[in-house]
Amino acid sequence: MSNNRYSQRVIVTGGAGFIGSNLLLRVVPKQTDTLFINVDSLTYAGNLLNLQAIESHENYIFEKIDIRDMNALKDCFNRYQPTGLIHLAAESHVDRSIIGPSAFIETNINGTFNLLELARSMSDQSSFRFLHVSTDEVFGSLGNSGFFTEETPYRPNSPYSASKASSDHLVRAYHETFGLDVVTSNCSNNYGPFQFPEKLLPLMIHNA
Repeated sequence: MSNNRYSQRVIVTGGAGFIGSNLLLRVVPKQTDTLFINVDSLTYAGNLLNLQAIESHENYIFEKIDIRDMNALKDCFNRYQPTGLIHLAAESHVDRSIIGPSAFIETNINGTFNLLELARSMSDQSSFRFLHVSTDEVFGSLGNSGFFTEETPYRPNSPYSASKASSDHLVRAYHETFGLDVVTSNCSNNYGPFQFPEKLLPLMIHNA
């Protein structure tokens, strides 16, 4: 079936993960005029079983691609000609980043760079939007009171949060330098269905 029948074609990176699968389960059945391309390398935190309810939908496609692989990403962009991208793919566990920081640098920084480069190469960049999903951990740690805002200075305290802060800066730079339409969200911790049980809340629920 031709991709041209869809008014919007959106790549969702990390779509088999916790947040990505919940997002796709919500939007794919409702936004039938949009083609959703799930790009995921299926690491330990990705599971296609999360997406069984939508795997047969015509407006959903899965591509097993590592965002560190520029050639595979370029082929994906060429085939689908996306009009937007929701960037959720990331190494995201603080303890793992302390044990092995290199994967966080390669995925969170280099992988984001690859996506930004391809986004700005789109022939119709003016209509392309890049949604970068980050974390509040780039702002450091709160005391017993207070809250973060978009004006809070960056003070990452782990290899994970430093890698996400770096990707945030790259996204901002591509907007300022190349005019790419970007949105960055710095949300606090999420929890819910399909979350891998290394995080506190799903771990405690699982153990209980």
